[in-house]
Amino acid sequence: MRYRDLASQEEIDRAYDPMRGRDSVPLLEGWRARSATSRGRHRVTLDAAYGPTLAECMDIFHAEGRGEERTEGGEEGKPAPCHLFFHGGYWRSLSHKEFGFVANGLVASGITVAVVNYALCPAVRFGEVVRQARAALAWVHRNAASVNVDPRQLSISGHSAGGHLCGMLLATDWEREYGLPNDLIRGALCVSGLYDLGPFPWSWLQPKLQLTGRDVADYSPVLLPCHVPAGVKLVAGGEESSEFARQMQAFAEHLRGQGISVESAVLEGDDHFSLLDHYRPGGRFVKGITAFHSQGFRR
Repeated sequence: MRYRDLASQEEIDRAYDPMRGRDSVPLLEGWRARSATSRGRHRVTLDAAYGPTLAECMDIFHAEGRGEERTEGGEEGKPAPCHLFFHGGYWRSLSHKEFGFVANGLVASGITVAVVNYALCPAVRFGEVVRQARAALAWVHRNAASVNVDPRQLSISGHSAGGHLCGMLLATDWEREYGLPNDLIRGALCVSGLYDLGPFPWSWLQPKLQLTGRDVADYSPVLLPCHVPAGVKLVAGGEESSEFARQMQAFAEHLRGQGISVESAVLEGDDHFSLLDHYRPGGRFVKGITAFHSQGFRR
């Protein structure tokens, strides 16, 4: 087997190892504690179902000052923009409950945040994970009034596997497959995403992911046309393996070749996980997502 210049499973595993000396136990404990604090601090609709299975749910953190406001007629205040966040875990671990902390800065900026859960491999096939991500966005668009958000003001972001899922949302023909407008996404932020699935059938992940050659072709965003005319921001960490930045640049070139507005950056000093700190109040990602809604990005 061979993937580009990686000639063995050991080389692929090293190149796509996000931990690189990190201890996962304190990292996950910290995320869970921060997310529990976020759920206690903000007004949240927990485990809102967007599909028929238990895994298809999301925690909705309501924009500050909007859900409680009422007009003179007693109706809710102006609908808020909404941002959907898709978590990482290489499509086979973690849940929405570890990532509630990403909502803090956004809700303070007047943006409702849906932290999306989805089923994991190998309990479901890889394509089902992608289908559920699409279903989550479609549900928010169709049910915007029930959660007091503006369906014309939706943005998305995702970390690692979640960045891949955002890439797949951009590659979805929403009009043909869902009867929704193809410009339903105002902007997408993909953080350390995986846009070419080519290495993973040869990696330690394969027993969990069980990827076929058809899966690689059908679910690699770098191989698919982009149907959504949204602005895209791509980020990787300077302390990650260079494969994350290489995949980012390949996806950026793929999108630019189709006329999509793309910003890409390698953030020096950040590793795969410290990148999530940029969701803090006033952080780089909060500013970028807020910009999607204040001015929008279109072709």
